[in-house]
Amino acid sequence: MKRILAGCVALFIVTTSYNVSAQSQIPQPGSQVAQKIEGNFSLNYLAYLPVDYDTNRKEGFPLILFLHGSGERGDSVEKVNAWGPPRIAMEKGFPFIVISPQCPLNESWISMLLPLRTLLDQVIKDYHLDTNRVYLTGLSMGGFGTFAFSQAYPKYFAAIAPVCGGGTPGLIKYSKKLPTLVFHGDADNVVSPVNSQLMVDALKEAGAEVKFTLYPGVDHFSWIPAYNESGLFEWFLEHKKIN
Repeated sequence: MKRILAGCVALFIVTTSYNVSAQSQIPQPGSQVAQKIEGNFSLNYLAYLPVDYDTNRKEGFPLILFLHGSGERGDSVEKVNAWGPPRIAMEKGFPFIVISPQCPLNESWISMLLPLRTLLDQVIKDYHLDTNRVYLTGLSMGGFGTFAFSQAYPKYFAAIAPVCGGGTPGLIKYSKKLPTLVFHGDADNVVSPVNSQLMVDALKEAGAEVKFTLYPGVDHFSWIPAYNESGLFEWFLEHKKIN
């Protein structure tokens, strides 16, 4: 019965859509601005453009969709700058377009999969990006969201990187074709590394391209080495979507 219900939910997610209005203010190259998309939902997000962003360039730019953790939920989108790609982009510069939505206070990314897909569709329309180089990553609650979103809509992505998250091993068949880097700290007492290990084991069993980095002695803040020391972003650029 649980398998039947899961299949029905997945089918509903894939075949349902919203009518939306987007308040789009395209950032200047090298900058990041707050945006909003609304329909049957309201979703604030930050949008960053690379310094060399140019709509006249023949090749579109790669995109990272970043999902934050539970502590950054709310209605103040600047909180999303606390960690990960949006912060690194502004501090060091990035060759990627970075889209960083903010989850509403009483929601989780698992409950926001359709709004996220709607946002991604809008971003594809608004920006000069390469749809074969769209990448997904997130930390903690966003790590769970990364697994769930990639299982619901795998055809959007070239590669994914969940950090200190977890998911549903029984649904891994939907995302097994996506190259995956998984990160966790072995001393994490907020989200047990067992959550990541179960997903990695399921991916390996399914024949997926997956690598698991388990940081010794690192607690829940494994996203700091994952985003700053692992070579993740260079790894992203090595992957293009297989059509």
